[in-house]
Amino acid sequence: MDTDGAYEGQTVRADHVPRPAGPPGVPPKPTHAPGAGAGHGTAGAPLADWARTPRPKAEPGVWRFGYRPREGAAPEPTTHRSLLSGAVISFLACVLLWSLLSNGYIPYATVPVKLFTPRDWWELGGAAKDGRGVAAEQVYLLLLTGALVVWFSRLGSWGLAFDRLVAARGPQTRRAGAAAAALFVMLLIWTETLPVQGLAFGHLPDGMGAQWTLIVVLLLHILIYGSVIVYFVRLSGRSGATTSTHSSAPAPVAAASPTAPDDPAAFNELRAAGLGEVADRLGGEIGAGRMNDVDYARIRRAWESVRVDPSRARAFADAVRENGAAACVHPSGARDLPVRAARHDLLARQVLLGTVEDGERNPWARRGTALALDPEVLGTSLVAVGPSGTGKTRHLVRPVVEALALQALAGQAAVIAVGSAGAQLGPDAAYDIVVRIGDPESVHDLDLYGGATDADEAAGLLAEAFVGDVPGVDVRRAATALAQVLGPFHAAYDRFPSVPELRDLLDPVGDAPDALRRVLEASGQPAMLRELDARSRQRGAPGDPAPALADRLALLDRPAFHGFFDTSGQSRPFSVRALEHPIRVRVDLPERGHAGASRMLARLLLAQFNASVAARADRSLFAFLAFDDASHTLTPETVRGVQRLRSANAGVLLTLRTLDDVPDGLRTPLLGAVGCRMAFSGVTTWDGKRFAEAWGTEWVETRDVTHRTVFADQPLTRAIHAFRKLVTGKAVTTDAVTVRQVERERWSASDLAHAVPPDHAVLSLTSVRGERAAPLLVRLAGSS
Repeated sequence: MDTDGAYEGQTVRADHVPRPAGPPGVPPKPTHAPGAGAGHGTAGAPLADWARTPRPKAEPGVWRFGYRPREGAAPEPTTHRSLLSGAVISFLACVLLWSLLSNGYIPYATVPVKLFTPRDWWELGGAAKDGRGVAAEQVYLLLLTGALVVWFSRLGSWGLAFDRLVAARGPQTRRAGAAAAALFVMLLIWTETLPVQGLAFGHLPDGMGAQWTLIVVLLLHILIYGSVIVYFVRLSGRSGATTSTHSSAPAPVAAASPTAPDDPAAFNELRAAGLGEVADRLGGEIGAGRMNDVDYARIRRAWESVRVDPSRARAFADAVRENGAAACVHPSGARDLPVRAARHDLLARQVLLGTVEDGERNPWARRGTALALDPEVLGTSLVAVGPSGTGKTRHLVRPVVEALALQALAGQAAVIAVGSAGAQLGPDAAYDIVVRIGDPESVHDLDLYGGATDADEAAGLLAEAFVGDVPGVDVRRAATALAQVLGPFHAAYDRFPSVPELRDLLDPVGDAPDALRRVLEASGQPAMLRELDARSRQRGAPGDPAPALADRLALLDRPAFHGFFDTSGQSRPFSVRALEHPIRVRVDLPERGHAGASRMLARLLLAQFNASVAARADRSLFAFLAFDDASHTLTPETVRGVQRLRSANAGVLLTLRTLDDVPDGLRTPLLGAVGCRMAFSGVTTWDGKRFAEAWGTEWVETRDVTHRTVFADQPLTRAIHAFRKLVTGKAVTTDAVTVRQVERERWSASDLAHAVPPDHAVLSLTSVRGERAAPLLVRLAGSS
């Protein structure tokens, strides 16, 4: 059994399922970009630990690998002024109480230490009889001092004040603050304000020589002051002090034990099914380091197909016995991508995009959490808008396409990536099919008719691509005109026409229809003759869409495309119908020299994708189409088709420089048709307004502060107020605070245009089950 069954028994024409772009060969060892998480999914013990790491259920977009939900509730907002005043007042109170204790002004303060120490340590009046009593008092005073500092530090929120007022101003300020605090504490010790040195040096045993005494004193100094330095060095370098109390990499939760009955690395479900030998073989592959994360996910997928169809169990077992970790391999023979530019989790089928900012803009429970995408949210489709240079390809398209390419190797998905020639969508070796339109060296061609065998279906797809964006042209009439020539041509020659032939058939002054009529008359096909006669009657009439279609076909009938879109069977065309297989495809459009043709082909691919995924007999594979630039690609019909994709286990990714690249009447329907919306930094306020309307409003609590001048009646009070005004330059006022609930936009157009930092984006998600994640400000992976 070389596959898991997902690649077999499909009703797809053999000539429309292209072979891989290169020989399978031995899969090269994948390389990983810095920070891409190369340690995950590696061979041997790390793979076992990776498989055992829990992936709990979470909200849409949460990176589930080792995820631990944030506990507690959001803290009450505190101003810097209140933090500073609280810290200063609590510190002064602590100093006052400690001074009263250390100077004996609080009676009975030393009673506890005398109650729990021997009576012969103390005189009758309570004074210390010898050094033991003195030492006990000093230890007791140090303990009281520590208790006071801890209690008042919590009361005054010293740690929070340090984070907000000092550490938040940068690493240098944080280190300077920690150094100042260390010097202050060491000064208290050096001046004997804190009796640490007296306790350490005042009770050394007698009889030591001068040399040993010097050594002991030196060691005690190192111990005392070194402890203070180490503590404050750790304080100055602690992570998360400036931005977040919730790390973006959640603390790992307890993984499954290797001896647990549900250990995912032991394949116990295979043992329960009577395949103990197969489970042992797979466990040995993990232990020997011959299995990676793609192998693990692919074999799990194959076992799921066996559970659905038990007749495949024997073939599955034979494949594992014979090939081990290479069982059920992808038809290309590849077991990994040649390079990974992002971090992936193939068990949860997620790709890591970045980290949710720890700020007031984001919900408290999501702050600092890692954000990822998976088919659950991509199945609702995603629109991303951002000007050139904001990283749409690097931070979004490339990671998503790479994740689905890995899932295709695991038999879980099929992906088509469409971009201009030279777009950084991954190396050629990462794809099974690479279609370079306009490049004579291209191994594969593009099927202009999308594998359709019905003339009406093919005509509808072509009409949507050719004139779907032309104002005033009825797409249905254009589809009828195309069907009137495609049907007769297919009946006469058992194939659809090539681009030059179709252009001649639609040309108002050509004689190609007459030649086609003679062939049909000779073969005796009256039904097709009637179709051709109907086309002849409409030819040249007002409102005839044929001239517009012929003009659009002229964009493809260029010398640069000679040999492409061939229908004679002499090339290796790629058809979108091949999405019933776990295939990886990249289509390079000639955007630089033929922008009009590229946009038309992009519309054609989107229309074909919408039609093909809806007609799939087997929808177990997640089908995905990613556009690196979807400008001038959308039409009313394709937008309606995108809305229906979630029920077909499919989705699209559309990136735009601006919503102005979409017809005005489609901008609101487009944002309503997709479930995921993403606004990169630098969008205009006009684009931001559309996103703000799509994201709606929420109820928030506002605090209105009114400053009222205080007028005193008493002469002394007026004098004090006058003196205060003379010093501060401001009149004495009192604050009146009004708290109310108001409805405001989640993100306003101005905030989207001006408040999103570089390498950040605002992203909202919706899963295919209807779960939603509010718009989140995300720091994209790779940004500082």
